[in-house]
Amino acid sequence: MKLIGESGSTRAEWALVQHNNVIQLAFTDGINPFFQNRREISRTVRLNLPASFFNRKLEQVYFYGAGCTEEKKSILMASLIAQFKVAVSVESDLLAAARGLFRHEAGIACILSTGSNSCLYNGSTITKNVRTAGYILGDEGSEAVLGKMFISDVMKNLAPTSLMNDFYERFRITPDDVMESVYDKSFPNRFLATTSYFLGNYIENDYVHNLFTKNLHDYFSRCVCQYDYQEYPIRFVGSFAHKYSKMLQDVAKTYGIEIDQIVETPMAGLVEYHASPIIEEY
Repeated sequence: MKLIGESGSTRAEWALVQHNNVIQLAFTDGINPFFQNRREISRTVRLNLPASFFNRKLEQVYFYGAGCTEEKKSILMASLIAQFKVAVSVESDLLAAARGLFRHEAGIACILSTGSNSCLYNGSTITKNVRTAGYILGDEGSEAVLGKMFISDVMKNLAPTSLMNDFYERFRITPDDVMESVYDKSFPNRFLATTSYFLGNYIENDYVHNLFTKNLHDYFSRCVCQYDYQEYPIRFVGSFAHKYSKMLQDVAKTYGIEIDQIVETPMAGLVEYHASPIIEEY
């Protein structure tokens, strides 16, 4: 039996898999070694996963996550080995997207969720990646950047007055609270992403619609168009991409791009990938 975990910054999905069958699914808060130390990661895993996940006889744990760079993998690996007492391999959420979307085929894999990312995948490894640069310097197209665009307008009184008033009322927040959430508290990207959910209620508003489309245009022009995007299939994964798939498809068409698949999570594809007899276990 294998355990496959896949995490963005906001939510992690876990699947107990026997052959190619999912025995049990569970969800926890997102895990990101850029924002959490080993103890915090262990606490998230131990306190949020069902006890049955620790009582199974596992052969291997495969974990894919945001922030799992070469420098940060060891933090997560040490935590998971301590929790499950089996061999653990840790890879990026970008490789999860590529494997989940394409299995062993080549293509351009795109992530739009709390953060964003993209890569050219040759069916085995990532051969090119336009650096995401995080929600401050990059992450175009993501929920966090959409939230940042809106919050920036709010703080400068550039957003529609009725929208700003509703935002302050619904979040029960002041401008000083906003500054504290962004600059002083943990996971500012989650806070910014949360505001995107609020904006989703006003998607018919011209101002909000323009924020969404500008964010997506920035993603295509600054990220996707840096690949040979007319030579490969392009597929998307992520809660944001899935929820606003129609708008995503419309923006893509302005670049001559037809997206042939948009899924909320890569888990189904990862289960299939790790059940394949041709993969090289790492």
